[in-house]
Formats: sequence, C-alpha cells, structure tokens
Amino acid sequence: MTAPLFSGRGRRSVAALGAVSAGLLLLSACDKPTPLATVTVGTSSVSAEAACQGNGKELTMDKVQECFTNHTDAKTIEYARGDTLRLGVEPEVVEDGSKWQAVLDGQPITEPSSNTYRSFPGADLFATGGQGEAPSSKKLSFVQVSEGGKPQAVWNFTVKLK
Repeated sequence: MTAPLFSGRGRRSVAALGAVSAGLLLLSACDKPTPLATVTVGTSSVSAEAACQGNGKELTMDKVQECFTNHTDAKTIEYARGDTLRLGVEPEVVEDGSKWQAVLDGQPITEPSSNTYRSFPGADLFATGGQGEAPSSKKLSFVQVSEGGKPQAVWNFTVKLK
C-alpha cells in the first residue's frame, strides 16, 4: 500500500494557495485605471476615464489634437441654458504640481487650476453672441497639464443642448 503525499487538508491548502497566486498574477497584468473626470448638470452626472494619456509623460500637440477630434466614445450630458455646470477631477490629476483646464470645442474656457472642483452658476455654453443658431451639442474636454504647462492627459465629454 502506498501512502498519499498530501492529506485531504494539505491538498486543499495547496489548491487554495495556487488559486490565490493565479488571481494575483492576473491582477498584476491589469492596467491601472486612469483617474476620473466628472461633469455635473443639475442632478445628472457623467464620469469618464482619460481618452488619451501620456502615462506620466507629456503628450505631443498632434496627439492632443487627435484626442479632441476623436470624440466618438465621449459620455453625453444634457444642459439647458442657465444651468449650473460643475466640473471635477480626482485628486490624482493635480498631484505633483499638475493642473487641469476645461476646453470647449478646442478653446480653453478656464485657466489651469490645481483645484479638483469648479462650478459655473448660470453659465451659457451655447451662447452665440448673435452669430447664428446655437449648435445642438458641444465637445467639452479636460486637459491635465504639467507644471511646465505641457499636456499630459485628456478627458472628453459631449454636452447636449436641451
């Protein structure tokens, strides 16, 4: 008669250790999610991960322009004239001296800020200044910039006029 190498309890312990090791190996292969940016209008909010990121390095201007124009999978939020627009980023976005700014249809609408939250009561994103009819939607982007003012990441949203 031969004796088993492991008792029943030992086999279960080895199996559990193997499962934990495999799980940790799988988790280490996953990419770390980027910090979220959030747009809030009234009681509605949408959050998104960065559409483009330099992983700690600066993005080229061509890459930033590509991020602005490749807006196909951007989250959408409805906005009515006079609503309060609230913009926010997670604290990791402004770590290490980085700042962020809001860009509407490719044009900056805020100065770079190290605050994680900005509020614009009664803002009219769709004002045309008497220059024709307002578009039905606009592209709103957040750009993370380094201490030197170079772009590091871009988050995209679509703001739709109610």
